[in-house]
Amino acid sequence: MKSIFTLMAIILSSGFVFPQSGINLQELECEMLENPLGIDVVQPRLSWKIETDKSQVIQEAYHIMVASSREKLQNNEADLWDSGKVKSDQSINITYNGKELDSKDKAFWKVKIWTNKGESDWSETNFWSMGILTYAEWKSTRWIGYNQLFPGESVSQFSRLSARYVRKNLELEKPIKEAKIYLMGMGLYELYINGNQIGDQVLAPVPTDYTKNVKYNVFDVTEELSEGKNVIGTILGNGRYFAMRQEYKPYKIKNFGFPKMAMQLVVEYEDGSSETIKTDESWKFTANGPIRANNEYDGETYDARMEIPGWNTVEFDDSDWMNLMWVQEPGGFYEGQMTPNMKVKDTVMPTSVNKKDDGYILDMGQNMVGWLQIKVNGKRGDTIKMKFAESLKEDGTLYTANLRDARVTDHYILKGDGTETWEPKFVYHGFRFVKITGLNSKPEIKDFIGKVVYDDMKTVGEFESSDPIMNQVYENAFWGIRGNYKGMPIDCPQRNERQPWLGDRTTGAYGESFLFDHQTLYSKWLDDIKYSQTLDGGIPDVAPAFWRYYGDGVTWQGTYITVADMLYRQYGDVSGIRKHYPYIKRWVKYMEANYLKDDLMTKDKYGDWCVPPESLEIIRAQDPELLTDGDVLSSAFYYYLLNLMEKFAGLIDAEEQDIAYYQDLSERVKTAFNEKYLDQSKLVYANNTVTANVLPLAFGMVPEEHEQQVFENMTREIEVNKDSHISTGVVGTQFLMRTLTEFGRPDLAFTLASNNTYPSWGYMAENGATTIWELWNGNTADPEMNSQNHVMLLGDLMIWYYEDMAGIKSDPENPGFKKILMEPHFDAGLDYVNASYDSSYGEIKSHWEKNGKKLNWEITIPPNTSAKIKVPVSKISNVKLNNNQLESLAENVSVQEEHVIFELLSGEYTININ
Repeated sequence: MKSIFTLMAIILSSGFVFPQSGINLQELECEMLENPLGIDVVQPRLSWKIETDKSQVIQEAYHIMVASSREKLQNNEADLWDSGKVKSDQSINITYNGKELDSKDKAFWKVKIWTNKGESDWSETNFWSMGILTYAEWKSTRWIGYNQLFPGESVSQFSRLSARYVRKNLELEKPIKEAKIYLMGMGLYELYINGNQIGDQVLAPVPTDYTKNVKYNVFDVTEELSEGKNVIGTILGNGRYFAMRQEYKPYKIKNFGFPKMAMQLVVEYEDGSSETIKTDESWKFTANGPIRANNEYDGETYDARMEIPGWNTVEFDDSDWMNLMWVQEPGGFYEGQMTPNMKVKDTVMPTSVNKKDDGYILDMGQNMVGWLQIKVNGKRGDTIKMKFAESLKEDGTLYTANLRDARVTDHYILKGDGTETWEPKFVYHGFRFVKITGLNSKPEIKDFIGKVVYDDMKTVGEFESSDPIMNQVYENAFWGIRGNYKGMPIDCPQRNERQPWLGDRTTGAYGESFLFDHQTLYSKWLDDIKYSQTLDGGIPDVAPAFWRYYGDGVTWQGTYITVADMLYRQYGDVSGIRKHYPYIKRWVKYMEANYLKDDLMTKDKYGDWCVPPESLEIIRAQDPELLTDGDVLSSAFYYYLLNLMEKFAGLIDAEEQDIAYYQDLSERVKTAFNEKYLDQSKLVYANNTVTANVLPLAFGMVPEEHEQQVFENMTREIEVNKDSHISTGVVGTQFLMRTLTEFGRPDLAFTLASNNTYPSWGYMAENGATTIWELWNGNTADPEMNSQNHVMLLGDLMIWYYEDMAGIKSDPENPGFKKILMEPHFDAGLDYVNASYDSSYGEIKSHWEKNGKKLNWEITIPPNTSAKIKVPVSKISNVKLNNNQLESLAENVSVQEEHVIFELLSGEYTININ
């Protein structure tokens, strides 16, 4: 019988997809991920998606086979693991439970399933390979480098260090069966074999605190090597290892030393023997190559006159190159990189190029993150200078005051032999405009290409509505979010900061998950936070702690908890909670021991950061009526986090006393909070800022008998005193849109979302923003802090778009979209919404449109899931499903509180509502 199913097998470990370093874009965007290399956990997790044209499909059982070779698997010899037929509807996060795997082992696997609609064929074969699992296997591999400056290099506030060009000749004396490279290149690397670049990753590897952990990448290089003479070449850039501000403010900025590398090339020969080539002092290098400087803040300088033709080929004579030295290892533990590297993910063509003063101003038409590829002609020694900025002054020159001391300038020195094409290797810029000087003729638009660079992740969400302002804000959010993915989530990509601030992503990570498949990125970031924790439990404001900021707040540090919760909610992944629970618990107790006074949390550092100030020219509000007391913020947030910890303890079967501890402490905080901050006569909290009221409402702290009145007083504050505009900062905005909607005012939330006057997201767009600003008044405030590409003020806006306007929400009791809650708020103010989200089970679609008093709603529910549908009518007869009576196709149909509620299994449906 022909199968009606296609199974898309996905390799997971700790719940995450692991693509090969260097896998191409088309493969990465497919659901079938080939060749995941270097997995460094012994029990990877497996998932699959079901593709079928059948409706109402529920998996009833699965059978997984894992073998040590493709041939054994084809013969159904599951010598590593045969799960047998397992009765289960679980199709994501299945833990491998077979024979223990050793370093560098390969495992081939396939799966078949049984459903209520029949049995599938076996899936296509997929495989993964293990990384190097123990430090002992690395200890004989020496780190090599050169810890001295060359002429022209400097260590200062504006450090300059040339790229190191490294090479090693080797001879392989037998036919090769397989070869892999395991590489740690600090701070950044490019890898070559026999003149060919390996992989299309850029700015690799992902950044970490190298004293705590160091990531290695793995490449299958079988096709690039051959019997006989070969050469390995690398270029080492500075990255965050040779820090951007060396020996400048050492009390604040962490740096690690000079670039260095460690590598193993493991070759298996066809005769069954093997050989491992490792880095040692015989490797040769030079710093006299064309990359004369590379600094993330200041730019890259490339002198094409100093290019070294053939430097990475066998024929090259390296006799005058220096030998590298054995150098001290970074100090951190070696880990396989379980998240993709960055890549050039998109390109942007300029919209105009115009003469200005001594050069030309290039307009990309979009605030973007990456770099510029140029095509130029000129005389030998001519220098092309490219300075980057986000906006222009009124006179048409670059506005750079907001970049602080970042020089953000690339230099290209021509070799003078015709048309030359160049782009940098080890920097990135946040920019829309570029001033180009040094050209000897007027450039054309076609001479430039903007390269958009961010982590190699899939775009999983689309959203369009009837409101053009909301659509532009969504587009701005899309560009801002992806531009700030740099192996970690950073705050901004353009000035001398670019730091992974925790508070920017407390709720933001949740909203971002609807746009991008960022599971591995945020799983890695949880590790960054864990590694940065102090022994007594403190968590920094920035992790990895490249800046030594340990402010001991709650609203920033609590991100450690909220991101773990997001990974569980959106991806059904409990492993992050299980892994990090002991460290989070240590922080909870640390905060209690040091800062809990009279059952209130008394430590806050940043307040409700970036509330709209009383004057358009200032950065931070000074008027006490606009500011929310720090103890209000920290106490409410601490209560919220304690409730999450209670949930975590239950999920991982923690000790019973843990649950009792969180329950008791949270109730004490709630009681003390209401006693001190709830004004019983006015029924408002503290000084009645929107933030002071929205947090206890969102967290369930308000006594039930007062909830509605507190909410109405908050909405009055928004509508009357704030003229239906935003008045919250980073903290309050994280819960504003959902709380308004939950308590019955989606119309007011829509007003905030669709405003185009100050302060609002639409005001940014109306004033030329193509990303999200750092400040509500980012076009008028003092330039000290008005980045034009931040995401922190998005708050819960993207969550509201998808969950409340599109009706695509994961049931908290059945996470990872195993069960979907679909309840769009049709009455908010929109006429139509067309949205989709590609979940772990498949694509969810929601497209609704009003037509007078009728409403047409088309939805898609992926296989092996179900959806609870809620529509705002009081009669079942007013709802048709695929032109049939509702009861004939839906399950559990009922009427509750003026809503018809029913359940649907997978399939495509049209719902007509009168």
